[in-house]
Amino acid sequence: MKAKRLSKAPRLDRLTTLPQTIIETIICLLPIEEAARTSILSREWRYKWTTIPKLVFYKSTIKTSTKQITVKELRCKLFCAIHQVLLLRQAPILDFTLRISADDTYFEIDQIILHLSRNHTIMKLRLDFLGLSSYRLPLSFFSLRHLTDLYLEYCDIGHEPTFNGFGNRTSLSLSRPSISTKSLLHLLSNCPSLKSFRLFIDYEEFYGHERPNIMELFKSLPVIEHLTTWGYIAPLFVLDSVPQELPTSVIHLKHFCFEQMGIVNRDGYSFGLTFLLVLFKCSPNLERIKLEVDTDEDFDKGTLKLEEYSVIFENYSDVWLEHLNELKIQHFSNLKPELELVKFILARSPNLKKVILITWIDNKNEELELLNVLSHAARASQVEIVVENLWSESDSDDYKDV
Repeated sequence: MKAKRLSKAPRLDRLTTLPQTIIETIICLLPIEEAARTSILSREWRYKWTTIPKLVFYKSTIKTSTKQITVKELRCKLFCAIHQVLLLRQAPILDFTLRISADDTYFEIDQIILHLSRNHTIMKLRLDFLGLSSYRLPLSFFSLRHLTDLYLEYCDIGHEPTFNGFGNRTSLSLSRPSISTKSLLHLLSNCPSLKSFRLFIDYEEFYGHERPNIMELFKSLPVIEHLTTWGYIAPLFVLDSVPQELPTSVIHLKHFCFEQMGIVNRDGYSFGLTFLLVLFKCSPNLERIKLEVDTDEDFDKGTLKLEEYSVIFENYSDVWLEHLNELKIQHFSNLKPELELVKFILARSPNLKKVILITWIDNKNEELELLNVLSHAARASQVEIVVENLWSESDSDDYKDV
């Protein structure tokens, strides 16, 4: 009896048989140059990379040979590659990132934004110009009406505030923008669905050195849930005076992060603490608080007006943070007002689960004393308190109390 010859079974290409959306997700995880190389895998794969919804271009996207090329030649190659990718597109681009220095390349960037505004329904856009110079946004940028998420770094938003129609935007991040107060408030007021807002700006970056006050800011954020400010923006907003009440719109606020927040200044008093307590009072749904304390280097503890701080806390004794579950304070200096703020929150947060204090304290005995003081403070809940040293390199130097 003759043995039957086994026929060669066709090789199973499991990757190609995956749904198109999963294939696009996988290709999106690759750098754009690697995504383009998938076109050589097979005939079926030749154009799959041209339909991925997310494109990311960095300065490092273009690989250079051992031959030295100038910065201008490198930029030319990068923009040539971007235009080639855009011309080969066979599906809408929904997510676009460009991270490059903007020196002498404004025209090329303008053309890219114009193409995106005319041919694609961009929903997520990130423009990061690496801090070498500010890129002035072209008018075509304001035609990107489908944006839901926008991240701008070192951009000049200097146009007259006549644009409108950003009703879909839910997330906005402005890092070191050049902008007028009027334009900032107009931009925010034209994002009625904005739930997440991040702002990093210095005083000098406001045109004419004007700044919005805190009332104007929150009136422009009617449904805000996540708020992050850093740089010196928090002291800018609260330098002159603090209202007793903020707009009721901040009842939606769940998470906020304030970095370089001045609790105490060199005169021994700061509107920063009052501002925080006002915000607590008007944000009953707060779930997470993160603060980075900024104390002046030449601060003299002898200038502390402790009686004034006591009055401030008494004025807000009716505050109740019913939904707060986590508090984190960085650069904690263990000054009396900072310590009293932590005690204030502990006593008014029935659902607080964890408090993390990252301190400048380099004395272990002082750290243990701090933990001891807080462990005996009034608490509205069973809470874990963690004290970490800023210079600690291992968890062995951390102290906890439950």
